[in-house]
Amino acid sequence: MKTELNRNYSEVTEFTLLGFRTAPDTQILLFLFFLLIYTVIVVGNISMIIVIKIDSRLHTPMYFFLRNLSYLDLCYSTVIAPKTLATFLSKDKKISYNGCATQFFLFALCVGTEGFLLAVMAYDRFSAICSPFLYPVRMSQQACVRLVMGSYTCGGINSMIQTGFTFSLHFCGENRLDHFFCDVPALIKISCDDTSVNEIVLFILSAVIILTTTAVILVSYASILSTVLRIPSPHGRSKTFSTCSSHITVVSLFYGTVFFMYAQPGAISSPEKSKIIAVFYTLIIPMLNPLIYSLRNREVKNAVKKVLLRKLSFH
Repeated sequence: MKTELNRNYSEVTEFTLLGFRTAPDTQILLFLFFLLIYTVIVVGNISMIIVIKIDSRLHTPMYFFLRNLSYLDLCYSTVIAPKTLATFLSKDKKISYNGCATQFFLFALCVGTEGFLLAVMAYDRFSAICSPFLYPVRMSQQACVRLVMGSYTCGGINSMIQTGFTFSLHFCGENRLDHFFCDVPALIKISCDDTSVNEIVLFILSAVIILTTTAVILVSYASILSTVLRIPSPHGRSKTFSTCSSHITVVSLFYGTVFFMYAQPGAISSPEKSKIIAVFYTLIIPMLNPLIYSLRNREVKNAVKKVLLRKLSFH
């Protein structure tokens, strides 16, 4: 039995991404919709990275972390979107086994890292508002680099564990993934092995990451709220808390969708629900993040205006 299982497993060298099962005309509309979203993601996040880099007023820890957030959003949407766009127009919706493993590893790396980075950004706001005199020490250039590298390290560990467990499974003939990219729930569903351990590992890893990072965010904002409420001036309270509003919005969007996707066992048995939620955290959120920060942040808006005026003056 084991020999036969291994023989069948070796034959599965590629997967078929079923994606969104709709009529051909709808596939073209979906292609245009996804293309528009991905274009906004690329333009928005690259613009954010460039603006933060060239405007000296934005060379602060908060914007250093924001630049890394834009980089992560750009990376993990790029891991997903081009292949998804190709499957809309092509009859060949296949992805190689190694390509699938690579796509999942990079995706899990970026998403895991983003979760930790959002917690780091909350800690940054806590340090700036609650301990302004210690802020230059706590958030020195070296400390910021270490925090970002730590986020990538934690994201990398999560990615290696999940990729290792998922692609140690055997796939005995069935290679059709009911998803638009290689993700754990879809891969677990078509495996011929007992996947209970994998489901438990997925749940525990997701729960640990979500709980630890959420705890940092909640404690940080509880302290920020306590500090803000002690400010006597209503204008001062509003101005201080406005620096956190964009981050709170981004955190709510990211953790809300990730929680429903990975931190509840029911998501694995609901492929259509998984696809819709996956669209939000792979494409919609990376599209919204630069818009949220640019529209709700006066410093970013002023920096964008400065860059645009500089370009117009050259013409």
